[in-house]
Amino acid sequence: MTNSSEKSPEPKWAEGLAKPPAWRAETEETVFENPWMRLTRHRTVAPTGNPADYTVMRPKNAATGVLPVHDDGTVVLVGQQRFAFANYSWEMPEGGAPLGEDPFDGVRRELAEEAGLEAAHWAQALEMELSNSVTTEMAHTWIAWGLSPVPVAPDPTEVIAVVRVPFTALLDEIGRGTVRDSLTVATAYRAYHMARTGELPEALARALLGAV
Repeated sequence: MTNSSEKSPEPKWAEGLAKPPAWRAETEETVFENPWMRLTRHRTVAPTGNPADYTVMRPKNAATGVLPVHDDGTVVLVGQQRFAFANYSWEMPEGGAPLGEDPFDGVRRELAEEAGLEAAHWAQALEMELSNSVTTEMAHTWIAWGLSPVPVAPDPTEVIAVVRVPFTALLDEIGRGTVRDSLTVATAYRAYHMARTGELPEALARALLGAV
């Protein structure tokens, strides 16, 4: 048995570069499952040829997130309590999309549910492997603008604060370590790059960059 993940795109510098053999899974055993994830344990053969014992967390949802940008260069963030780290986290609107659903449908739903917004314009920002040594979880993020209000509908377990801050302030707080959510950090830096390289409308890019 071999791992059956989709072939990932390669950076230009890796074209033609020789690679060691892929990891090979010889067995698979489900050790835990609930509506959100499955844990599988494998006897494997490493690229070196050595045997290894490996456990993988396989989510049943893809992670989605969106950085909503207003015409004045401010962005919308949400604050909420998170269980795993027992902390209060400031993030862009995020959620999960079942693996059979288009992640774009899921992220539009999360923007409405958490931030009470819909967007006329969207640009895909990133597709990311969130922690590829232990999980198959993928993340899909967007930048959205042309915002207008809609009714909020948070999850029954969520108490969400919504703020609107300058994009430059978000970059500052990421640098200070007060915003640490990985999707938010990565998408903010991607938005900065897109604004600098002409991948966003000129007026929106100027508003985002401000005094950067």
